[in-house]
Formats: sequence, structure tokens, C-alpha cells
Amino acid sequence: MQILLVEDDPKLAGFIKKGFLSEQITIEVAYDGMIGKSLCEQRKFDAIILDVNLPGINGYDLCRFIKDNWPQTPVIMLTALGMLHDKVLGFNAGADDYLTKPFAFQELLLRIQALARRTNNFSRPTKILKVSDLTLDTDSQQVRRGQTEITLTKREYELLEYLMYNKGKIMSRNDILERVWDLHFDTNTNIIDVYINYLRRKIDKQFSEKLLHTIIGRGYILREP
Repeated sequence: MQILLVEDDPKLAGFIKKGFLSEQITIEVAYDGMIGKSLCEQRKFDAIILDVNLPGINGYDLCRFIKDNWPQTPVIMLTALGMLHDKVLGFNAGADDYLTKPFAFQELLLRIQALARRTNNFSRPTKILKVSDLTLDTDSQQVRRGQTEITLTKREYELLEYLMYNKGKIMSRNDILERVWDLHFDTNTNIIDVYINYLRRKIDKQFSEKLLHTIIGRGYILREP
């Protein structure tokens, strides 16, 4: 799946790009409307995410350009402009969906997947993630350690999936807060430590080989023994 994000806030664009890449979805970023228009002319995208207040060409005009030339390409407006009048302008410009900031990345992901499915552009493949004898099926969300099935809460599953996608890498608290909790700063909460301990009890405690480790001062890592 190829996504174009047109967003002039580098920090927000980086956060969104990181989220999509962790879902194995390719994303191109343009930081103004003119670059976004140029990229649309150069290649085909399966879905496009547009801010409204963009330098060069605003999001409404860019959306009209996209729909005039590639009417089947789904477009979602992602903007801080949340009044009904703003939404009317967005939908009248041809937008397929409208999401206001602040937002949860998971909601943006789900909306993009739903839009792309409607145009038959996206079908998320079943993927089995594996670390030693720990397996996670991203389709059924079934988790096993050897022959033992492990039951996880929704948040425990999201944390484990993120760590398994990044197996062998040290993930900092901020990485986890942004990707799993959709928080952009460290709130000094111990919620990550709590959920790491929940996971340890379920995936490591009764097994001789330990997979989930704390790297003091740096974060957490899920790795082969």
C-alpha cells in the first residue's frame, strides 16, 4: 500500500510516518501543497492524507485537483479545523473522510484501511510474527508460546505486537508511549512498567527461556535467548 501524507508540521508528519511504517505500510511525506501536487502527478497512491492549512496550495484545492484527475483515490482530510463549516468545505472538495486533530493514530490507521478497502486497494495480509517459540498472528490476534495459547488484553496485545515488530531493537519509553498509547511526551507514569510486568507474567514467567528484557536507562527489548 502506498500512502501520501501532505502535512507541513514535521513533528506530526514524523509521528504519522513512523506509525504507518511500523504497520509495514509505505508512506511518502510532502511538507507543502505544491510538493504534494507534484508527487500526485508522478506516481499512483492508494490513499492520500491532507492537512488543510498548507503552504503553496491549501488542502481543499489540492483535494479538488486529486479528485478531478484520480477520482477513485481515497482522500482523508486531517486538520485542526473541526467546525461543521470546515467539514462541509472538505467534503464539498471531494474528501472521502475528515478527521480532526488531535487524534489517535490507531483511528487514522483504521480509517485509511476502511477507505482503501472500499476501493479494493488494500488487503492487510495475515502475518505471523515470531521470536523464538513465541508467535503472534496479526490476523486472528492469537498468541502462543510453544503449544501454550496466551490470552492478552487489548493493550497487552498492542504492546506485544509493537515489540515483536521491532524484535531485537531497544524500544525507549517514548517510543512505546507514542506508538502504543498515542502519547507524545513522557507523563512520568509507570503505566509502561506495569504492562511490561503483565506481559512478562504471561509470556515468560512459566518458561525457562526469557524473551522480554529491561535495558536500564534505555528501554525494553524482545529478543531471542
